[in-house]
Formats: sequence, structure tokens, C-alpha cells
Amino acid sequence: MTVPTAAVPRPVVHAFYQALASRDPARIAPFIDDDVRWTIVGPVDVLRFCGERRGKAAVLNLFQRVVPEVLAVTAFAPEILLVDGDRAASFSRITGTLRASGHTISYRCAHFIRFRSDKVVECRSIIDSFDAAEQVLGHPIDLTQDRARSSTSRT
Repeated sequence: MTVPTAAVPRPVVHAFYQALASRDPARIAPFIDDDVRWTIVGPVDVLRFCGERRGKAAVLNLFQRVVPEVLAVTAFAPEILLVDGDRAASFSRITGTLRASGHTISYRCAHFIRFRSDKVVECRSIIDSFDAAEQVLGHPIDLTQDRARSSTSRT
């Protein structure tokens, strides 16, 4: 269990989200703790920016190199933002253009963030990965074949 730290001021959370929306590593950097743990839950094989990163340099590299190689983010719009103590949670929509195909995709994500001394020490992001994966692949994912295979493997 994590011991809560001092409450993060709501204006700090808003400023962090403005920096995050800019996708500019120089604007994001002041809000990231040196020992940050940043996790994006999603299909790593389809969206290479998913997975876990540790440390400020790895997180800034995520915004400077990894995400832009996959997706040119054109909009990041938090729809719901809650701040409680040293934590913040949001529900947002991300829109961008896939580098490989030029197609536009849009999906929702949730962030669960913990702050210490007004810096992000932990971020857990969960994306609507099924929706995002279908958009990236350019077609619906057919689950009927997987179900047929799994039912025959059980017999």
C-alpha cells in the first residue's frame, strides 16, 4: 500500500494536462519525476507505445520518438477529470493520424496518476485497445474464429 503524500493542487493537474495535450516533451518534462513509472495498457504488437517505461528519460522518449513514429496526435481532450489528494484520474479522447497509413483514428483512454511534490511519479493509462486495434488494423477483429478454435481445443 502506498502512503499518500501531500495533496496535488488542482491547477498543477490542469497545467500537467495542458502540457500533455501539447505532446511537447519540453513542456511535459517539468511535471515528470526522475523515478516515474509510466504504464500504457494496450496491445503492444499493434501500438508500440503501449507497455511500461521507468524513469523520466524513458517517458520523455515516449513522447519525443515512440508515439510520433506510430501516431501523429492531433487532439487530446480530457472529458472528465477528478483530483483527490495526491491522485488524479481522467477519461479522455485521443485522435491522431497513423504514420503507416495516413488514416485517422480516435479512441478513449483513462489515466490514473499519482503525484509527489507536484510531479507525476506514476501514471497508469488504459486505452480502449480493442477499438484502437481495429482502427489501426483497418478492419474489425473477427472473434468468431478464435471462439471456434478455443472450443475445439477444449474437446
